[in-house]
Amino acid sequence: MTSTIENTIAKLAAWLSRHSIDVLRVSLGLVFVAFGTLKFFPGVSPAEALSVATLEKLSLGMLSGYAAQFVIAGMEVFIGLTLVTGKLLKTGLVVMTGALAGFFAPYALFFTDLFPGTPTLEAQYIFKDIVLAAAAMVIGARALGARLVPAHERTERVHDIRRRVAA
Repeated sequence: MTSTIENTIAKLAAWLSRHSIDVLRVSLGLVFVAFGTLKFFPGVSPAEALSVATLEKLSLGMLSGYAAQFVIAGMEVFIGLTLVTGKLLKTGLVVMTGALAGFFAPYALFFTDLFPGTPTLEAQYIFKDIVLAAAAMVIGARALGARLVPAHERTERVHDIRRRVAA
């Protein structure tokens, strides 16, 4: 019975190591597509006013109003599509790095508005971006060649190396 459970766990770990980062990549991409698409329609995104105000400040007023909103929407949808399809993934991750900096910028630019005492809904909305940033780091590591390896495979590799060294 124990060996059956251990085999099942090993198979599950192998499956997760092969597929979990791709599932993370696609699901993160869907989040970006969904939130970006909302921003194409004025008045629909709950973060519209904050995102436009942030881009206005970051662009030193060169982008404002719907133009700012359209740039943000296009960027988020682009990021999302690169994640969902895996095409131009490294480019999408570079764009996402800039976007994530912009996502957190309101904490510096509008801190007292976001935290008049307790955090506003906008502050909480931005806070969830920590998870998006962490997911992007995992996806970026994979895109740059890192691999998730189940423990039993690492152990087997160590034993193989030791056998070769001993021989």
